[in-house]
Formats: sequence, structure tokens, C-alpha cells
Amino acid sequence: MKIYEYASAPNCRRVRMFLAEKGLEVEYVPVDIAKGENLSAEFRTKDVNAKVPVLELEDGQCIAESVAIQRYFEELHPEPALFGRDAKEKAVVEMWTRRADFNMMFNVGMCFQHTSGVFKDRMNVFADFGEDAGRKALKFFDVLDQHLSDHEYLAGDYFSAADIGMLCSMDFGKVVNLRPDAEKHPNLVRWREQLKARPSAKA
Repeated sequence: MKIYEYASAPNCRRVRMFLAEKGLEVEYVPVDIAKGENLSAEFRTKDVNAKVPVLELEDGQCIAESVAIQRYFEELHPEPALFGRDAKEKAVVEMWTRRADFNMMFNVGMCFQHTSGVFKDRMNVFADFGEDAGRKALKFFDVLDQHLSDHEYLAGDYFSAADIGMLCSMDFGKVVNLRPDAEKHPNLVRWREQLKARPSAKA
């Protein structure tokens, strides 16, 4: 099997970090999305949305979307469990995974796409929309800091796929100057540094 990816993309890092936590090695095939290699007719046969990452199995079946890829490997290699160990924990991890996607990744991504100019050759860009998305991401830092004031990780004392997704989305924010403030967000900064100290964060 192989994974098509663009190394600096947050959702690709999300999968690499997840696999590193599992102790798994997979072949990676680079796809240069900056040059539009993902927009080719050939790549669209792997993912109709022309996004990365995409996992291609030995039988040719392709699985797109980072969380879907993570869940595939979770089923094959359930230990260490990263999507929860019981019904309650699985629900909490799912909740925070979706919050990471909707409140952080979406807003950081829209800020990048609509203010950086990187994709202006292939999409309509609206700077005001991008700037507003950036402000929403910054406001969510406040929510996270409050939550982490009495939780070690997003799901309490349990490190999970939700933490991986949130960290990768947040770290990507640096390309558009979206960073937590050490004085304003001490709990968030503590959580971030704790995660970045894990070997998987360098995957």
C-alpha cells in the first residue's frame, strides 16, 4: 500500500503522526499540490475531490480523507487505541475531532487559501472572507485554553487522534500568523509543547 501526500499539508502530517504513534511504516508518494499535480485526470481517479492524502491499497482501492485513513489503520492495528477505549471515550474523541476540523482546520485553511495568494490561479479568492476565518480561529484559541485549564489532553487524561488533528491544524496556522499567545493562552501553549515533544510530532 502507499499514501499519496504533500508533506507540508496539515492533513498529511496528521496521518503521518498517527501512523508514527502506531509504530507503522507506509510508502509515501509525493504529490505537488502547489504545482497542481493533484488536479490531473489520473489523480482524480484516486480522489474525486483531488485532495491529499490518499491511501491506495494493494487491490487498487483508494481511501481519501485523513480521518478515514486513520480509522482504517485503527481497525487493523487497534493498539495503542487512538480513537477511544470505551463508548464514552470514543464519543468524546469524535466530538473533539470534529471540533478540530470545523473550528480550527476549516478556518485556518480558509484563511490560508483566501489571503496567501497561493491558489489564486485556480480558485476565486476573497480576502475579507479569509481574514474573518482567521479571526474565528484565533477566537477558538480562547475556547481551547479554557478547556485545557483542567484537562491534560482534549479527551481528558487520554492522548488521542483528536489531539493530533488539532495540533496539525494549529501548527499550520503559523503560515498565516495564527499562533496562540503564551500570556493569553498558557494552557494551550502547555498542551502544544507537550504534544510537540512526542517523537511522532516530527514524523
